[in-house]
Parts: sequence; structure tokens; C-alpha cells
Amino acid sequence: MQVVVFEDTRVSELRPLVNLKPVYALRTGFRSLQEKLESSIRGEVKLTWHLRRYLAPFYAEQHPDSVVNRLVEHDVLLVNGRIVFDEAASRAVVEGAFDSGTAYMQDDVLLFARVPGSLITDDEGLLPDLFDTSALAGELITEAVTGFRVITHLWDMIAFHSDELLRDAETLELGRIEGQVHSSAAMVNRSNIYVAPGAVVRAGAVLDADDGFVAVGAGSIVDPQAVLMQNVFLAPWSRVKIGAKLYSNVAVGTASRVGGEVEDSLIEPFVNKQHDGFLGHSYISSWCNLGAGTNTSDLKNNYSRIKLLHNGRLQQTGMQFLGLLMGDHSKCSINSMFNTGTIVGTGANIFGGGFPPKEVPSFAWGGVDGFEPYEIEKAVETARRVMERRQVVMSSHYESMFRFVARTQSSSRLFV
Repeated sequence: MQVVVFEDTRVSELRPLVNLKPVYALRTGFRSLQEKLESSIRGEVKLTWHLRRYLAPFYAEQHPDSVVNRLVEHDVLLVNGRIVFDEAASRAVVEGAFDSGTAYMQDDVLLFARVPGSLITDDEGLLPDLFDTSALAGELITEAVTGFRVITHLWDMIAFHSDELLRDAETLELGRIEGQVHSSAAMVNRSNIYVAPGAVVRAGAVLDADDGFVAVGAGSIVDPQAVLMQNVFLAPWSRVKIGAKLYSNVAVGTASRVGGEVEDSLIEPFVNKQHDGFLGHSYISSWCNLGAGTNTSDLKNNYSRIKLLHNGRLQQTGMQFLGLLMGDHSKCSINSMFNTGTIVGTGANIFGGGFPPKEVPSFAWGGVDGFEPYEIEKAVETARRVMERRQVVMSSHYESMFRFVARTQSSSRLFV
């Protein structure tokens, strides 16, 4: 039986955060959905990865040993890529405990389906760009399931984050201190601290695990007088700048730079937020740059639940705390301010005083006085330079993917 982790049509509701990555690359806790699945199945099942066609060449380039968008067996188990996998869900996949011709539904979401390959391919043997699971379920016997955590809304990564961060921390070797820790650095409750080989904790830094854990990945640097406490994870080669304050559920991705005050936030790899300013209950995608003094609001003055403006439509999140959701390669100038529940698209460039709109379209250039389309050639060149500064080469596949998003996701009707 071939196990295919798939993207369904509801993935489109998670734009802009999935414009340049498959849905299972989204993070909650300090691991992606893909990493959670792969870790929990422990190599007992070979996985095939289905994703939108424009993403596939770059994904295959990054994962050369993976089967991508291709069936090699007739008996297929479809697994929804939006599932946040735990041990129980993974055991079901490993054991293959699914009946042929059956769709397993949680409410109206198809999570698993065991089908013949001929049912999900076209005349040329190709899988769909996105699976229409409603149509697929209509051709199968349906069985109700419960208890699965699934990414459905843009804010779910933040809503699940604190729980998932603690669950991910179960994989850490807490109490192991192997990096270089300066004698004047303070470590509180060493049994809940992990400092990986090659990590550096400099003079006067504070790692306080009295209420939670602190993990410093291989090659990471914690600069003098930085404070990390209440569940903080630094991925390898990241850096926390002088005097930074990271507390209450912060996950920092590989090679990202973080300064200022950060709480309850997810920062993907290669992000630059190294200056002072507050970032709270936010999701910042790769290759973003937050200018010095950038501040996000994550709580309304009247303490009411936060609404998002997404694709021009107001959505009630049910969350009291929610900050900035920013797509890949976006940037903001010094002293930028973002209101509660602001969405910034892919490749946007925001500058000027005051609060920008609560929904900034992809490849927009401007601020409170209005936006104009960001020219694709300039956007590509800037992205190339940003990546080169971190010793990452923009491959032809990445450039093609980037250009596709620039062509299809920027819309002139959204510019004022």
C-alpha cells in the first residue's frame, strides 16, 4: 500500500503562508507538520508527497530521495497533509488500519481514504493539483472519526502552538549541556535546559527553565544579556541578539536572527528580526525582514476576540491574542506598526508611518497612503540578494516557483 500525504482544496484558504511551501511545511510548536509525521512513524512506512504542481520541482530538488506526485502502487492510502500528527494518528498509518473504498471524515474534512490509484488519477496518470475531497468522499463509503488536530485556519498554527511546543519538547535531551556556556551566564533549572554541541551562550545571558524549557540548537548563539525563558526553542545556527527577551512559547527557525521582545510566536528559518520591538502571537515566514523598532499589537484595547480580514472577508478567530501573519519574502521598514490580526502576503514591501491595512496583498509596495504592485523583476532580484546574504543560492526551480506566485497571487484590484 502506497501512503500519499496530500494537499486538498482547503489549502488555498491558508494563503499567503503556503504560497511558497506545501501545507505540511507549516509549523506549530518547533517542528513542521511533515517533521511531526516523519518523526512519529520512525521510517516504518515509506511516504509519498503530493503537492501543487508549481511547488513540486523545488520540493523534489530539496528532497531528492522522496517520491513526489507519483503513484507506484495500485492500493493507495491518502493522508491529509493538514493533520498535526501525534503518536496515535501515526500508529494508524503505520498499521494500515483502513478499509478499502472508505473515506474517514472528521466533521466535513476527509483525513484518510483508502482507494485504488485509478480513482485519483486522470487519463494521463497524473494526480490532481489539489484534491477535491468532497467529490472524492462522494464516491466512497464514509466513516466518522474524531480526536485529530487539523490545520484549518490561518491562525491555527498560533492557536495550537503552546501545546505543540511542549509536545515537541519531549524529543529534546533536556539536561544535556554540551555547548560553550560563559561562566557568567545564568542557567536556572539545568534539568530543563538543552545546549547542543557547537552552541555558544555568551556573558550575562540568562536561560531560565524554572517554568518551562529552554533549548539552544547546534551552532546557535545567545548574545550577552539576552533572556530566554518559559519555553524557548532555537533551531541550529540561529542567533539571539544582545538584550533580547524571548519568553512564553517562542520557536526560532534555522539561521534566523532575533532581537527585542518576543512572545508566543513562530519564526521560520532565515528570518531577520534582530532589532528592538515587540512581536507577539505571530507567524513570520522565511526570508522576512522586520525593520528596527517594528511593533505588533496582539491584544485589542477592549480585550475582545480578534477578527481577520482575509481575501476581503472578515473572519472571527475566537482568539483574544493574535498578532502578525506574514508570508515569505515580505519586509517592513523601521518603526513599522501592525494592528491585531494583520495578514501580510508574500513578497510585500511595507513602509511609512501609521498602521497599514489589516490585509496587505502579496507583492504590494507601499503603506498607509496606498499600495502599488511590486514589479516582478525587482522582487526576484531582491529575493536573490537576500538569499545570497545567507549563502543560499536561488535555484532555477525556486525562481520559477517565486515567479509563478508573483504572477498569480498579486491582484491589481487589491491595490488602492
